[in-house]
Amino acid sequence: MAATLFDPPPGDLAAASGSAPLADRMRPRRLEDVVGQDEVVGDAGFLRRAVAEDRLPSVIFWGPPGCGKTTLARILAAETAAHFLPFSAVTSGIKEVKQVMADAARLRRADGRKTLLFIDEIHRFNRAQQDAFLPYVESGDIVLMGATTENPSFELNAALLSRCRVLALAPLSIECLLDIQRRALADSERGLGNRGAAFTDEALESIAQLASGDARKALNLLESAAGDVTDTAAEVTADRIAEIAQRKVLLYDKAGEEHFNCLPDALAGERFYTPKGEGFEAELSQRLERFRQLRSRAIARRQS
Repeated sequence: MAATLFDPPPGDLAAASGSAPLADRMRPRRLEDVVGQDEVVGDAGFLRRAVAEDRLPSVIFWGPPGCGKTTLARILAAETAAHFLPFSAVTSGIKEVKQVMADAARLRRADGRKTLLFIDEIHRFNRAQQDAFLPYVESGDIVLMGATTENPSFELNAALLSRCRVLALAPLSIECLLDIQRRALADSERGLGNRGAAFTDEALESIAQLASGDARKALNLLESAAGDVTDTAAEVTADRIAEIAQRKVLLYDKAGEEHFNCLPDALAGERFYTPKGEGFEAELSQRLERFRQLRSRAIARRQS
């Protein structure tokens, strides 16, 4: 049965009880606690100013997995008077979309509250489903917050994009991931502070490298390694992390942008080219430039 705006808001019972994964338990609850994304949530960031001035617009968060899209939506809902309703494009159809929109309009007429509608994987909605949001975003009945790993210019209606602000979130840096891990290890209430697990600096850096900018992946690996500890007097080492993780998995999608983003780095490596005398660097540079031109043309064709 689909949730409505008149149902009680979902609580954080799982996170509070400790049964939720570490990545969910350690979600920041205030903008001040967010690590990274300073251009968006820093002291001069757009979202911080929007919340302070109570002028939160509809937003599309675009970024790789684990960069904070869902977390930011939840924080913004908590710091405004809007009713927060999470919605999944994976499990919902046009019928549920129209029902939620009607509920949002009734709620605003009843007590003047706007609805902050968070849609995860918004790029999975087809054009007709996306069009259903337009009049409600236009009238202000809802503040739409969508999260997507795909380029919004390719996957979302131009009419919907014109009513939303697209915020590009970057993968988290190694320093940010180290900070997040140390917070989890020190937090006795929501984190691993009571586990007694100790990690070497090299182990934490290894986890950060393996996570590829994904905080969720880093915390999941940290939790797995902490659960594997049998001797609390011994520190978890980088070698042990390598055994648990087995291998690094790159962010890659065959049909999307990451296909083009990964290839220049791969082409520059010795795996594909081995220096063969003078002129190698110039030849390789020309090939990479040719590839970048082809990539730009491919993106331009998709946008047209």
